[in-house]
This record gives sequence, structure tokens and C-alpha cells, in this order.
Amino acid sequence: MKYLHTMVRVADLDASLKFYCDALGLKELSRKESEKGRFTLIFLAAPGDETAQIELTYNWDPEVYTGGRNFGHVAYAVKDIYATCQRLEEHGVTILRPPRDGHMAFVRSPDNISIELLQEGGALPPQEPWASRPNTGSW
Repeated sequence: MKYLHTMVRVADLDASLKFYCDALGLKELSRKESEKGRFTLIFLAAPGDETAQIELTYNWDPEVYTGGRNFGHVAYAVKDIYATCQRLEEHGVTILRPPRDGHMAFVRSPDNISIELLQEGGALPPQEPWASRPNTGSW
């Protein structure tokens, strides 16, 4: 058995690609458009790790998606959690759970998918402005 990917449905493909690729730093691996099925599938992965993929499914006919408590979050290890959070903020992403401990942060995608960011290796020393920031909303 081999893990392949996690699929999330997205309502705005452009906003989702800006979040996942431009802000978070994932790379597009492949794209499939189905005229008959009226959907687009885009597979993304972290640079250098194509084995853990996320599939963005965009249905061309509008639907309303609601989140459920049965899905928790998608997690990524990052080389520098502070630099990653700074880049996300520069792209307009709210850091819901700041990396006060130098180890963990949470953000949400445009479709409200919770994304956990974990510092690769050990935690970095606490650093401002992150160390004193409170949580925002739910993550």
C-alpha cells in the first residue's frame, strides 16, 4: 500500500492556487480538465517531496462546501517557520495560530482547509513579533 494524495474541493481555483502555490510554496505537478465531468483536478506537492500530494478539485458548476469535524488538517514541515509565516502574511494570509513556540503554526486556505506548519527538526528560539501574538479565530 502507498499513500497517494489528499483531495480538497475548492470554490475559486485562482484564489486556491495563489494560496497553495504563491503563498505556501507548493508546486503544481499535473492538471487534468474534464469537459464531460465538468471539473479540473490539480495535483500539488512540496518542492522535493512529490510523494505527499494534495489534489485540488474544482467543480465547474458552483457548489457550497461546508467543513466537517471529521477532517482535521493538512500538515507540512517547513525549513523556517518564521520565514514561512512572514511569506504567508505578505500574501494576505492570516496566521491563526502564530508560531509563538518556534515550532507550530496554523493557517486556513481560501476554502477554510486548516493547514498546520511544523518547524523541521527542533523548535526555533522564540522570536518577535510571533512570540507575543495571540491566536486569531479557529484553526
